[in-house]
Amino acid sequence: MHVGRFYLGCAVWAYRGWVRGFYPEGSRSSDFLSLYGDRLTAVEGNTTFYSVPDVETVRRWAAATPSGFRFCPKLPRTITHQGQLEPLAREGLAFLERMQGLGDRLGPMFAQLPPSYSPVQLEDLEAFLAVWPCRTAPLAIEVRHPDWFEPTHTGKLDRLLAQAGVGRVLLDTRPIYSGSDDPQVNSQRRKPNLPLQPRVTASFAIVRLISHPDRDRNTNYLDEWAQRVSVWLQQGIDVFFFVHCPQEQFSPGTAKQFQQRLENESAPVPPLPWDGVAGKTSGQLSLF
Repeated sequence: MHVGRFYLGCAVWAYRGWVRGFYPEGSRSSDFLSLYGDRLTAVEGNTTFYSVPDVETVRRWAAATPSGFRFCPKLPRTITHQGQLEPLAREGLAFLERMQGLGDRLGPMFAQLPPSYSPVQLEDLEAFLAVWPCRTAPLAIEVRHPDWFEPTHTGKLDRLLAQAGVGRVLLDTRPIYSGSDDPQVNSQRRKPNLPLQPRVTASFAIVRLISHPDRDRNTNYLDEWAQRVSVWLQQGIDVFFFVHCPQEQFSPGTAKQFQQRLENESAPVPPLPWDGVAGKTSGQLSLF
């Protein structure tokens, strides 16, 4: 039986606070992506949400990462946050063409829809997906309007996505809303407090875990996800798992904790490249 592929990463790679920790002391910003690819196997393309990189930049991204690495670019906000999607389908296809420069490093892309995009616009979403080459360019959708999580609308959304072969981004913000009394975390909450509906509507799943800086607050959620991801992989589903945190310096350590949970579950996951990086510093070890 076919076993799904597992990819693990964070939201960004160019985070200077990872130097002397996740990255070695003295690391230059121009080396961050290469260092990241030596340690983790995928990254969210959050940068593309704010600006579309030029052709040469995309080429450099591909060249800086190893074979088997995957980028999951986010569609630009100029497409997803302007109201209706279908009128901007041509712009979406132009962005897809630009991302083709990543070659075999290109993983599923995803569209994060704003809280204002409600089930009333289901037909618009359907029209946009009819234009997008879903079977050859995997795409996932993240919804944030609360009405999408009501049973009737959830069912309609899942059927539409499944018919089109489109994934549903699984945003899990439970760790940062789990009774935290940390003022710093509270002030940095930017993700919506929405129900988790861990449904798979395509041959792959994209999970975005918004972790807590206090690693003990993440324990139950990491255990739960390890069990779920292990089952999905055994069912032949590819899983892209991304760790975020309001204090981003903790994300790599939490990602490695999750890898360890999966290995403890005997999940069919490859070794983490990070484990093979020689000369780990004490700063790296302190991340977890």
